[in-house]
Amino acid sequence: MRGSSQQRLALFEPERTTEADAPASTPLPKRAALPAIARPENDPWPAPPAGAAFAGLVGEIVGVLAPATEADPIAILVQLLVGLGSVLGRHPHYRVGAARHGTNEFVILVGPSGSGRKGSSWDAVEAVVTEVDAAFVTERIVAGLSSGEGLIWHVRDQAHGPAQDPRLLVLEPELASVLKASSREANTLSPVLRNAWDGRVLQVITKHDPARASGAHVSIIGHITQAELVRHVSGLEMANGFINRFLIIAVRRVRLLPEGGEPDRGALDPLLARLRDAVHHARLPRALGLDDQARTLWWDTYGPLSTGRPGLLGAVTGRPEAHVVRLALIYALLDHADAIGVTHLQAALALWDYATRSAAFVFGDSLGDRVADEIWRAICEHEGPITRSEIRDLFERNKTKTEIDAALHTLVAAGRIERGVLTGRGRPTEVWSPRRYSG
Repeated sequence: MRGSSQQRLALFEPERTTEADAPASTPLPKRAALPAIARPENDPWPAPPAGAAFAGLVGEIVGVLAPATEADPIAILVQLLVGLGSVLGRHPHYRVGAARHGTNEFVILVGPSGSGRKGSSWDAVEAVVTEVDAAFVTERIVAGLSSGEGLIWHVRDQAHGPAQDPRLLVLEPELASVLKASSREANTLSPVLRNAWDGRVLQVITKHDPARASGAHVSIIGHITQAELVRHVSGLEMANGFINRFLIIAVRRVRLLPEGGEPDRGALDPLLARLRDAVHHARLPRALGLDDQARTLWWDTYGPLSTGRPGLLGAVTGRPEAHVVRLALIYALLDHADAIGVTHLQAALALWDYATRSAAFVFGDSLGDRVADEIWRAICEHEGPITRSEIRDLFERNKTKTEIDAALHTLVAAGRIERGVLTGRGRPTEVWSPRRYSG
């Protein structure tokens, strides 16, 4: 996926020809624009993020890049934020009490294989990052995660302190292999990645060649299909908080460009100059806070944002406050701001809203409990209330009363079902049905 410098620059620079190379034929006539990609009437794909997500300088850059590629603008936006957040390094941060949030972020782009244009969206981002910090692209972007020890080695401390350059952007075009590796018994990748996102010291106690990274600044961009993500994310990764350290972003091709495209260099160059200046300024050691307007908005949104969701979706989207402040921090720094403004916070909230809806699209209405999910499907398909005896029969009476009780409790807590009692001849019968909502 990562090409040479010549290949990256080709995105911005049209091919040059000499008079001798020029064809003798007349120029090709200008083609009419292709029709938009047809979508089903009841398209289940999440609606695009609110326009607020494309605020500031980074939004302007996406506005120039997007028309020249088939990639989803949101794929360009979120990878640009994560990539540049990695470039910024560990110094700029936001504090919440004793907790420190840096500009490192993890994101998973979820889309169809090939036609999702996940790779081409990164090509556009890599070209921008190269213009800002070419050495970072050639030296600090890696792929092929397989163990925690391997990750630590790339950002390990030197003899007299932290690594000279502790920044690392992990680009995984086949994230499924990483998820499989992290699920293997005794593999250290998951706990090390969780600590990396948290900004903690990275260390694995081993008998031979133990390594330690005390100042690592690790970001991750992963690409995967929906089926692969659902298949390879285990219940343990849900429970231990591994997966909710990632933003999950649904992406797909948005236009047809048979001959590709080139961004308007005249519009892009001034934006890149501003971006280079902003990145240079942002690397200074400092803590950014919220300005007065942003603080008011944060107080208004913090409660609803912090309300947990039940089941699998709640496990996947379990760190909303942390993701929002990190994104807002990156937006502000790339805007050359000295505080997080209301526009930056609104942009982060809009992006988080899309991430939440993407996660709901990817994982559906699963509760992350196979017994509860099976009971829920049966209740929805059953004509009338379902009895406990019928529930036991779903599993050929191979589930214990404790397991079934726990699953029913999960469904009740999620607001899915309600208990009833049928009376008549004989003993009252406990039944379960979808919850009815009044009003």
